[in-house]
Amino acid sequence: MTTPRIQVAFQGALGAYSELAAREFFPEDIEVAPEVTFDEVFEKVEAGAVPYGIVPIENSLAGSIHQNYDLLLEHKLWIVGEIKLRIVHHLIVHPGVGLADLRKVVSHPQALSQCRDFLRGLEGVEAVPVYDTAGAVRLIREEKAMDTGAIASAQAAEDYGLEILESGIESNHENFTRFLIVARERKTQAQDPKTSIVFSAKNIPGALFKSLSVFALRDIDLLKIESRPLHGSPWQYLFYLDFEGDAEEERCQRALGHLEEIATFLRILGSYEKGKVADGRLHKRRASSGQRKDR
Repeated sequence: MTTPRIQVAFQGALGAYSELAAREFFPEDIEVAPEVTFDEVFEKVEAGAVPYGIVPIENSLAGSIHQNYDLLLEHKLWIVGEIKLRIVHHLIVHPGVGLADLRKVVSHPQALSQCRDFLRGLEGVEAVPVYDTAGAVRLIREEKAMDTGAIASAQAAEDYGLEILESGIESNHENFTRFLIVARERKTQAQDPKTSIVFSAKNIPGALFKSLSVFALRDIDLLKIESRPLHGSPWQYLFYLDFEGDAEEERCQRALGHLEEIATFLRILGSYEKGKVADGRLHKRRASSGQRKDR
């Protein structure tokens, strides 16, 4: 009897960096569910259609993906893991197409921005944004666009039967994206844990200082803080905070209990293993698993 593969939803087409991150995070062969939007990823997981979703939350060059911070609050899901993926961009074209043949290069706006130095060197070539990197490769294949290149992963070139014309075209090679894995069930007992929370504080002098001091008093290291507007309350904010440790540890419980006394709102988003750094690579085994087709 064949064991069912774990299903993981992600935003984008097959070959997207989110898919590569999912395959690096899960040790077993997985079944991926491509979705058009991040909203659909969260909705699929919350509805129980798939057990896991993976979403980018932060890029080392472009910063935070604010939409996904907001979606973490909107949906009743837990963060159960993270992975940091090294992003290597490739210029992908139809076989036989050279740089001199190009009139357009298409990709996600962030990918175009991250490759701006390379693109500036292509005289007379227009950079055109589309919704997804791998989707850009699928687009030029479907349109048989011989004058257009796409910026995406090596996996996307493999999946859609096109060629890599130039590799490593990102302006800064220290380019990493951190992805979060979300699920309906809370995960416990990580070996090297971190915890993510979201809270709001009173709009009074010293409120944020007092909120953060509950961690300093207990020697808990803060890893990241991100502010987002509190919808419906102009000029008031939510604070997303990552700190070292598990929410079930005594010192962390005391800190969170103290914070609850100060904050006007507090929610634990999850405690999970600190993510490893991985290189996006080709996953040829997917070709034999019936997942070459898009939805």
